[in-house]
Amino acid sequence: MMLDVKKLKSFLIDSKLVSAKNMELAEAEELETKRRLEDVLIRRGFVSEEMIAKAKAYVLGIPFVDLTNQKVESEVLKIIPEPIAKNSNIVAFRKTGADLEVAMLDPNDLQTIDFIKKKAELNILPRLTSRQSLEAVIRQYQRSLEDEFNNIIKSESSEVLKVVELASKDGKIKSDAELQRVAEELPVVKIVDTLIRHAVLEGASDVHIEPEEKDVVVRYRIDGILKDVMTLPKAVHDGIVARIKVLSSLKLDEHRLPQDGRFKIEGEGFKVSFRVSILPVYDGEKIVMRLLQEDSQGFTLEGLGYRGKALEILHRAIKRPTGLILSTGPTGSGKTTSLYTVLDILNTPEVNISTIEDPIEYRIPRVNQTQVKPEIGFSFPQGLRTLVRQDPDIIMVGEIRDDETAALAINASLTGHLVISTLHTNSAAGAIPRLIDMKVEPFLISSTLTAIVGQRLVRCLSPDSRTKYNLTKKEIEALSKEIDLDKVLKTLKNEKIIEPKDTWESINFYRPKETESSPNGYKGRVGIFEVLDITPKIKELIVASATSDDIQKVAEEEGITTMLEDGFIKAVQGITSIEEVLRASRE
Repeated sequence: MMLDVKKLKSFLIDSKLVSAKNMELAEAEELETKRRLEDVLIRRGFVSEEMIAKAKAYVLGIPFVDLTNQKVESEVLKIIPEPIAKNSNIVAFRKTGADLEVAMLDPNDLQTIDFIKKKAELNILPRLTSRQSLEAVIRQYQRSLEDEFNNIIKSESSEVLKVVELASKDGKIKSDAELQRVAEELPVVKIVDTLIRHAVLEGASDVHIEPEEKDVVVRYRIDGILKDVMTLPKAVHDGIVARIKVLSSLKLDEHRLPQDGRFKIEGEGFKVSFRVSILPVYDGEKIVMRLLQEDSQGFTLEGLGYRGKALEILHRAIKRPTGLILSTGPTGSGKTTSLYTVLDILNTPEVNISTIEDPIEYRIPRVNQTQVKPEIGFSFPQGLRTLVRQDPDIIMVGEIRDDETAALAINASLTGHLVISTLHTNSAAGAIPRLIDMKVEPFLISSTLTAIVGQRLVRCLSPDSRTKYNLTKKEIEALSKEIDLDKVLKTLKNEKIIEPKDTWESINFYRPKETESSPNGYKGRVGIFEVLDITPKIKELIVASATSDDIQKVAEEEGITTMLEDGFIKAVQGITSIEEVLRASRE
C-alpha cells in the first residue's frame, strides 16, 4: 500500500486541484526543506488536507470516509484504546461480523494494523480519512471519559464521606490504622484511580491536589498551563492523601514534614511513572504528581524543535570525545529532555555512559543512572567523584548547583570525558558569568566548554484550530518597542523562511482559534532555542571575564540565532503564535 508520489502529483494536476506552476513551487520547497510534498502543498494553501486525503485514497484504491458527524458506538470505539488512537492516528468506527473498519491517516502503518488485528482478533479493513474527521471521532473518547469521570467522582465521593464518618470523629481521621483502612476502601481507590487515568489520557504533565478551607481543588498542568478539573468535598482529602502515600510507599503517620516518592502504572497503550511530592500546608497536605511517560518514543533533536545552525553546532559538540555541554533555562523549560535526547543519540555499545541525577526522570537502557540521596550524605559532588573512577566515556550531571559540582564537572571534562549538564540561567551567554561566580577559573571554562543551549517551551498551535492574519501598523509599532524588528526580519530572510521582498505587513502569522477539539487553540509544546558556539572570540571574552551582554553581542555578530528569532521563525511557519513566543522569551 505504498503511495506512489508521482501518481499523486499527476492526479492533483490532472484533476486541476493544483496548478502545474504551484506544483513546481511546492517541489522546489520539498527539495530545499526535506518536507513531504503533501505537507508543503497544505502549508502553502494550494490544497486542503481533506483534498489531499481524498486524492491519496483514489491513488491507493482505498475508500475515503468522512466521520465528522458520525456517532461511533462506544463498544466499537473502545476496541482501539485512546492512547493508540491518538499516537497512531487510527480509530475503529464500524464492526460487521468479524470485520472491523478503521479510519486512519497513514495507510502504510502496517505495524499498527497488525497489532490491532492480533489484539481484537478481527479482520481489519483500512479506510483513509482527514485529520479533522479523525479528531472528531477521538473527541468521542473524551465525552465518554468525561461522563465516566464525573459519574465516578460524584458517586464515590458520597461513599467516601460514609467511610470517613465511620473512621473519624468531627470529620477528621485520628488513627493511622484508620487511615490505612480508608486508603484501601474501594471508593477512595476508585477516585484516585480515576483522577490518575483521566490525567494520563488528558496528556497532563502534573496533577495538583490542593486542600482549601472547605474544599479540595484538583488541577492538571496541560501544555505548561494549569487548569481546574474538579472540586471535591474537604472530607475526602485525608483518604486521597493516604491512598497516594500507600501507592508511593510513603509514611502514613508523617503529616508535618515533606515527603517524596514514586509509583508506576500501566494500562492499554500507556506506561507512566509518577513522581510524588507531598508538602504540609495550612489546610492539610498538598500533593503534586509529575507524570513521566515511560513508553514514549525516543525524542530527536529535530523533534524537540532544534533546527539550522543551532542543530549543527550541537551535533558537532556531542561528537567530540571530551568537553562540557550545558543546557540552560528556568525550571520547566525542557533542559532535562534535551539532555536525555543527547544521551539517546550517544548511547551506543562502544561507550560507557554514567549519570548522577536528582531525580532520575526516565530510565534509559544501557545507561548507568544514579540517584543522589542528600539525606544520607550522597550528594552530586560525592557521586561525581565516584563516577569518574567508574571509567565512563560520557557523564551526565543532572544539575550544576554549587561550586564543588561545577569544579568537578570542569575537571572531568579536562580529563578525557564528555560531560553534559544543566544550569539555571536566563540565557546561554549568562551561563559563563554564572560559572565564574561559582569560582571556576575562566581559563578552565574556555578550555572545556564546547556549546551552551538556552531554551524555553512554547505551546504549539493545533493545525485545525488556527487562523491566518497579518500584523497591523499599530501591532508592529507595539512590537518594535521591545524587539529589534529589523534584526528579526533580516534573520527570517537569511534563513529563507520568507521571501526577500517581504515586509512585516506582508508576512502571514497565525493565532489560536477556539474549537471543540482544542478549546484554547493549542496542542502540545515545542522548544525555542539558542545555541552558543564557543568560538575563538568567545573564548577570549571568557578569559577576560566578560559580562553576559558582551558575550551575547559578539555571539550575535557571529550569527547566533537567538531564542526570540527562533520563536519568530516557528511563528511564521505556523507552529506557534507571536503571543506564545513573547510570553516564553519574557520569562
